[in-house]
Amino acid sequence: MGIMINMVLEHWQYVAPALTAPQTEADYEALVEALDAVLDAGGADETHPLASLADRMGDLIAQYEDEHLPAIPATGVDAIKFLMESHGLDQGDLPEVASQGVMSELLRGKRELNLRQIKALSTRFKVPVSVFVG
Repeated sequence: MGIMINMVLEHWQYVAPALTAPQTEADYEALVEALDAVLDAGGADETHPLASLADRMGDLIAQYEDEHLPAIPATGVDAIKFLMESHGLDQGDLPEVASQGVMSELLRGKRELNLRQIKALSTRFKVPVSVFVG
């Protein structure tokens, strides 16, 4: 065990970034790039010696994403709510989509989005129509 610990200590500055939770977006991007290299080197195979390193790196990346990246909305209404919140808008700020009353009904699930509204939302927020379908 002493020899192994000595090797770890000697090379820790090179190994630590692959085993440390990213603190910044640059750290995150570097870890994603490093994981790609580990997977390409054989870590994608569960029986390969690098598989446990790939798993640990994947866990660190997932943890960062959970804490720092917004979740993708699940429905069209969820997408509208997310986009409105992220742009600081309320129901009355989307007259090209619908009146405030109709927007209220849409957001409460009392109405379904129609094609014209979906196109207007897509144009307004510069996102694909598919964001609001489903």
